Amino acid sequence: MPEVNVEINGRKYRMACEDGQETHLMGLADRFNKHIEAFKGGFGEIGDNRLTVMAGIAVLDELTEAERRIAMLKQDVANLTQAGEALTHEAEELERKFAKRLNEAARKVEAIATAIDETGTANTGA
Repeated sequence: MPEVNVEINGRKYRMACEDGQETHLMGLADRFNKHIEAFKGGFGEIGDNRLTVMAGIAVLDELTEAERRIAMLKQDVANLTQAGEALTHEAEELERKFAKRLNEAARKVEAIATAIDETGTANTGA
């Protein structure tokens, strides 16, 4: 199992991770350290434990907000999917009605054409 060295709040930590996850773990540690540095810049030296807790809570707040957004987006996708299905059914129904009316019109045109043919035949045979 590979190990990586990360730096958080000026201290180095050796951490184990799965193969291929080294870069990801270092990126996470860097991101967490940025939270700590931001709190340190805003509050000054308030103690390592307090900075770590504040940064952890800030990260969880971001996670909670991301989860809320994901839930909203999932609902939006479900609503759009349902609306799309309704539109598809409506379009299929309109297509079916149009085809039925087009067939009716074709039968009427056929009947008219037949009547004209019969009238022409009757007039020329007389």
